[in-house]
Amino acid sequence: MKYLRSHSCPSWSRYDKGVVGKRKLLKILLSFFVLFPQFILAQEKYSFDLSEIEKEIEKKPYSISGYVEFRPTFYWLDDDAAFYNPDFYDRSNRSRLDEYNFGLLLDASYEKGIGGFFLRTYIDAVESEIESDAEAKIFEGYMSLKPSPFFTVDLGKKTLNWGKGYAWNPVGFLQRPKNPEDPNLPREGFIVASADYIKSFNGPLQTVTITPVLIPVHEDINDDFGEINHVNFAGKLYLLFYDTDIDFMFLTEGSKTSRLGVDFSRNITTNFEIHGEFAFINSFEKKFVDSNGNLFDETFDAKSYLVGIRYLTPFDTTFICEYYRNGTGFTTNEMENFYAFVDKDYDISLTSDDDSLLRNAASFAEESYSKRNPMQDYLYLRISQKEPFDILYFTPSITWIYNLNDE
Repeated sequence: MKYLRSHSCPSWSRYDKGVVGKRKLLKILLSFFVLFPQFILAQEKYSFDLSEIEKEIEKKPYSISGYVEFRPTFYWLDDDAAFYNPDFYDRSNRSRLDEYNFGLLLDASYEKGIGGFFLRTYIDAVESEIESDAEAKIFEGYMSLKPSPFFTVDLGKKTLNWGKGYAWNPVGFLQRPKNPEDPNLPREGFIVASADYIKSFNGPLQTVTITPVLIPVHEDINDDFGEINHVNFAGKLYLLFYDTDIDFMFLTEGSKTSRLGVDFSRNITTNFEIHGEFAFINSFEKKFVDSNGNLFDETFDAKSYLVGIRYLTPFDTTFICEYYRNGTGFTTNEMENFYAFVDKDYDISLTSDDDSLLRNAASFAEESYSKRNPMQDYLYLRISQKEPFDILYFTPSITWIYNLNDE
């Protein structure tokens, strides 16, 4: 057998040695990759085609988004409340009101080069036993021109969000008021011409932004902003100073009386933020009635302010607490006079079967007294929990609004 192995099969020995050598080489390579796996990763890292990736992440010039909303609301009515009689005088013995709200919001934008167009439309429908209505509005629709990263010009219908408060914004001179029960609801803007100029610095003052705004008010343009046939001028100066956001804003006299404002926001820690606002309104006119229904008006300089905190716990629970001083609101005595006026009209309507006085009271209430938070001092607390029990896109919350004047 030795003879046959060495002479009859001379290639067997060379083959055996070759296999052993290859096995040794394979073991060495496997050991190297086990000990140094980053070498494989490094080789794979440089195998990407960057041009293909850039094509994938290249920003598209257009964007379309939106949502459909169904929001049922159930009210339990207090028939001893002052507003019950003027609101439900022709619907007796009503203790509950069910309301169904439908909303459709559409956001669309197109940006190319230094220009862009932005559109936000909202269709709102309400169905209840006392109201059935639907309307479609353009909340925002404006053109934007950005010739440089530091300068932008906008023209059209736009929502300007001034102020740092969550539920209220005393310095929101150019915006419709929020609904404190749901401050994140979209709001309709005004037709404006505005610009933003941004400048950055090294040092305690890091950023400065100047925002001038023009607001025309005519018969069919922004006619619900104030007195018509005026072109109003407003502006805001933003500062990022020592990591504190600060705004100074103003509105010149025209459709409304002149007013000045300032706000701030600062993170004390990563999870704890404080904010505040202060507004001075020159020559504000307030209309009110006495217990007999006599109409009065008073002109004075009003001061409104807000202070608040926002805290996020390690468990993703958010606390928002705010105190709001409404300097344009009604005093406790003024509200009591209005309540007495309504009660008298209600008693007269019962005895005379004439509800004209109650209709007048309801009309006046809608104009002045039944606005959200019509009095002077309010506390706001909102507690929300993000995705409890790992339920995605679910954030339950509790909101509490307390009137300090009448408790």
